[in-house]
Amino acid sequence: MKLKLLAVGTRMPQWVEAGFGEYRKRMPAELKLELIEIPLNPKGKGSVNPSKENQGKALLNLINKQDRVIALDVLGKSMSTESLAGQLSQWQMDGQDICLLIGGPDGLSAECLARADMKWSLSDLTLPHSLVRVLLMEQLYRAWTINKNHPYHRS
Repeated sequence: MKLKLLAVGTRMPQWVEAGFGEYRKRMPAELKLELIEIPLNPKGKGSVNPSKENQGKALLNLINKQDRVIALDVLGKSMSTESLAGQLSQWQMDGQDICLLIGGPDGLSAECLARADMKWSLSDLTLPHSLVRVLLMEQLYRAWTINKNHPYHRS
């Protein structure tokens, strides 16, 4: 199983890079995450945001037909950390590659949400897409520590 994080935005603040990098380096070899960033396109004029649609197309082009797609979306299913640990274990047993999608400030396109096998909400709060990267990596690491009975989860 490969984990891929497909994210909109390429120039993250230093604190995002540091936080994301810290948890990324803690991940075990069997759960190394590949980060693929696509540029945040400028907003178009009018009520329809063509940049959101263009970003969606760029994300979809990075997904293989057989990949399991998990879209991070405020309207998605929420999970406890323990539930995520169980989900992570199941993903590892299935062996299917996982693509986690993080949209830009306007979220994911309708096409990305339609392609998703699962829509996952990290919080009922609206979170900045840069913060989602750090939070997602910490939760994936925490889920792994639960599965391995590592003391991190209890700290």
